[in-house]
Amino acid sequence: MDKTYSASELAMIKLLEKHVHAELQGDLETTMATMADNPHLLNIANMMGGNGYEGVRGFYQHHLVGKFFPPDVTMNRVSLTVGTNQIVEELVITFTHTTGIDWLLPEVAPTGKKVEVAVVVIAGIQDGKITHEHIYWDQASVLVQVGLLDPKSLPVCGSEGARRLLDPSVPNRTLKTGS
Repeated sequence: MDKTYSASELAMIKLLEKHVHAELQGDLETTMATMADNPHLLNIANMMGGNGYEGVRGFYQHHLVGKFFPPDVTMNRVSLTVGTNQIVEELVITFTHTTGIDWLLPEVAPTGKKVEVAVVVIAGIQDGKITHEHIYWDQASVLVQVGLLDPKSLPVCGSEGARRLLDPSVPNRTLKTGS
């Protein structure tokens, strides 16, 4: 972290990191212990998630905790913004699609393809617990990378957007000028 955070901000960051670590380790009880009594989770790109404690727990249990990503996953934080009651984390997640990933690609069989995707997580925090998670990513980019969407003649890209986020020297897309 390249910013000096206050004690309350550090506590929020540590809570989110504990939550994500528990998800990755397959620890449902610790994951849920970080959540408020009436949380909600929404993956914006595919409208998956859960409402209320049992709804979120069920989604985590059946679709996310311990099933988060294939073993080669890497997460690179791009930025972290901490407010008084929420954290916004921007990251690039890279993995090989060697296993089903229900929360990201529901009902899509493993393709063996490499995926790099930019993700934004907004986590609400109140009284030392996570009240909600809103998770955004470009689903078209993911679908291009796993071979389910042909980018020809569409204003979409594959991994280039995530790569550009990590490396500003990657050129932007240019538009053809003239008729």
